[in-house]
Amino acid sequence: MTKNQRYGHLAMLAASMMWGLMSPVSKHVMDGGQVLPVVVTDVRIYGAAILFWLTSFFTKKEKVDKKDYIRLFFAAMFAIVLNQGVFITGVSKTSPVDASVITTSLPIVAMLIAAVYLKEPITGKKAGGVALGAAGALLLVFGNRLMPGFVHDAAAASGRSSDLFGDFLCFSAQCSYAIYLVIFKDLIAKYSPITLMKWMFTFASAVMLPFSIDDFATTSWSSVPLDQYVSLAFVLLGGTFFCYLLVPIGQKSLRPTLVAMYNYVQPVVSTFAAVAWGMDRFNILKVLSVILIFSGVFLVNKSKARNPEDNA
Repeated sequence: MTKNQRYGHLAMLAASMMWGLMSPVSKHVMDGGQVLPVVVTDVRIYGAAILFWLTSFFTKKEKVDKKDYIRLFFAAMFAIVLNQGVFITGVSKTSPVDASVITTSLPIVAMLIAAVYLKEPITGKKAGGVALGAAGALLLVFGNRLMPGFVHDAAAASGRSSDLFGDFLCFSAQCSYAIYLVIFKDLIAKYSPITLMKWMFTFASAVMLPFSIDDFATTSWSSVPLDQYVSLAFVLLGGTFFCYLLVPIGQKSLRPTLVAMYNYVQPVVSTFAAVAWGMDRFNILKVLSVILIFSGVFLVNKSKARNPEDNA
């Protein structure tokens, strides 16, 4: 393992831990009722665009090739607009633990896209991993509905339990991010994280502005409690700015499936936070789902990359 690969692993670990807190923290803000899911997304996207531009003034200037602007635009659509917007909406409708467990499907989705786009072979281990992961996802989404009397906890009673449409949105967000990881890997390696993110968040802001500016402007910010402002600050700084600063470091030196595997950390962190805050309980069905999904992802990542230098 090279020095850059070690830095890549550390960067992905730190980012994944902060992302693991995103589901319960975002859920706390949206449960208050004053801040809509689309406004939480606005805070992330508009705020991050400003922060990355401010940071760029204090770092080495980097010229972007004209032909890359269109690719940066589409990278922003998959990695930010579709990923963040759809995921936050999904979190608002489902349980934070469900949302985080679903994020563990990202390595499997990334593997499938890599097989098509990068011609990475699908081995028996990879196929078995996909089957296990799919079984875990189905159990997570449908388990409580097939056995309604089996699980009944405080989260369900308060209306903050699993939701089929919310689970589907969270999974769709993972598909969008998997596309970004695989298709735009060369673009990520070409530019610094600051340059990459300032343009991606700028394009994302331009797309979001006409659809969400009214909701942002009409939010009664004076009635938002202090603890929700603190949560929004974490969403912007920890869950967005620092994470999107760290992730390209990992993407530059690690293959897409290895980057995706750090999603393992997210449900662990999210579950501890959600249970500690009384937002959810990690019941036996979720435990079985996690075991199946983790086993599937483990098999997927046991397969070697096509290029030996990508094994890290």
